[in-house]
Amino acid sequence: MRLLLYNIRYAVGAGASMHMPLPGAGYLLGNQNVLPDITQFIRSCDPDIVGLIEVDTGSIRSRMVNQAESIGAELGMNSSYEIKYGESSLNQLLPIVRKQGNAFLAAARVHGETFHYFDTGVKRLIIELEMEDFAIFLVHLSLKYRHRHLQLRRLYDLICDTEKPVIVAGDFNTFWGENEIYLFMKAAGLKSANIQSLPSYPSRSPRKELDFILYQEGIKMRHFEIPQVRFSDHLPLVCDFDVARHKR
Repeated sequence: MRLLLYNIRYAVGAGASMHMPLPGAGYLLGNQNVLPDITQFIRSCDPDIVGLIEVDTGSIRSRMVNQAESIGAELGMNSSYEIKYGESSLNQLLPIVRKQGNAFLAAARVHGETFHYFDTGVKRLIIELEMEDFAIFLVHLSLKYRHRHLQLRRLYDLICDTEKPVIVAGDFNTFWGENEIYLFMKAAGLKSANIQSLPSYPSRSPRKELDFILYQEGIKMRHFEIPQVRFSDHLPLVCDFDVARHKR
């Protein structure tokens, strides 16, 4: 089975066009040429599951296009997405921002998804996708160190409540790399697929390990790579793995 994790930065691109005509203007104006490139790249990887971070679910920036649904339709995959802020967040009232979310794309053999939320931080969404023999959590952790560690505590509790082997994937915003989540990984029985701690950010000259695919016993990693594609400010992670048959 192949998992692709990609923070696509709302498909606004990563080059100089992001800052024309003003710095950061691309976040508001968008770039309609990027989403087809991202879709084609994902197609070329032929993944079974895609975890997308920073997806526009239909704002004026994307010309009202739900990027998760668009990519899913092109690839013949089911899409599951949600806004990454809690229901009580003021971000739910802001134009463009209220359409910012995360998403899973997967084949039809998905048993179902559950949306959980952290108690702290601005970005609070946790998507849990249940497969026949394992479960996978998709997260985008806070930029604030203290909030991240409170979020990891909540994530640990969710993992402990899951009977199947678990994969955790997402943008952890760990500016000190794996060292920052070492104790969380040990407590939850998780290993990183990125055994060389290769950086994934920024895509133009990677220096930081922000994106992770973590897995528990019962899941065997066969291959891991970070393709050097620059359609976003993050590089994607691709991981091939096998899962032992879950005992019921």
